[in-house]
Amino acid sequence: MSRVLLTSMQVSDGVRKELVREGSGPPPRAGDEITVHCTGSLNSPRKKFWSTKDPGQKPFTFQVGLGKVIKGWDEGCLTMAQGEIARLTIAGYKGYGEQGFSAWGITPNADLLFEIEILSIQRK
Repeated sequence: MSRVLLTSMQVSDGVRKELVREGSGPPPRAGDEITVHCTGSLNSPRKKFWSTKDPGQKPFTFQVGLGKVIKGWDEGCLTMAQGEIARLTIAGYKGYGEQGFSAWGITPNADLLFEIEILSIQRK
């Protein structure tokens, strides 16, 4: 039986990253456009609220590092390479904060877990 050992690192206060699969090349820079597959879950209790792999969904593209997504995503994705898969554990204040995101069942200050795969990086 083979065992997968995950490399874990603290990206910043409130953002922890576990490497699932290494990527290649340099990480994106702030302002680059990245396309990702991702699955988001509440951390406790573990409950999926969104995935780009669900029927009818497609990969998600955004400019990283410019505040267009939650802060934990910006911080975590800026440490990743193309092809990398990582699990980001994001504290509530680096996620949806005090307002939560009721449309997805995310309560105020909920800690989140995202598995993110960077599919492409477009340099800007």
